[in-house]
Amino acid sequence: MNYFLAKTDPEAYSIEQFEREGTTIWDGVRNAQAVRAIQLMRPGDEVLIYHSQGEAAIVGLAHVISEPRPDPQDAKSWVVEMAFVRCFAQPVTLREIKESHRFDEWSLVRQSRLSTMTVPESFITWLREKDVF
Repeated sequence: MNYFLAKTDPEAYSIEQFEREGTTIWDGVRNAQAVRAIQLMRPGDEVLIYHSQGEAAIVGLAHVISEPRPDPQDAKSWVVEMAFVRCFAQPVTLREIKESHRFDEWSLVRQSRLSTMTVPESFITWLREKDVF
């Protein structure tokens, strides 16, 4: 199983809306590096959901439930279906991640505008140690 992070503006699509809907097609990704991350996703992979505006924090968890496929609405993009798993009781803020200095080389810290990315296993271990994951 692999881990990914997907950012969303909570005013456009929040974790609460995702929870109500249960599943969603993750689309709207145009950056080539972020599209490559979507292309790597497979059913059963887990995705950390990140609110990019306001609180700037990891707020929940989803499962990938489909193979990635080209976006029928945008030839430069790919989509994948995800199922909501849960909200985190305590969001993990970008500030907290940065202040740890354990993940300074991760794309979340280095490339703030990248919307979808892989997650290092060391970060998942850190979340488990914090009893978040």
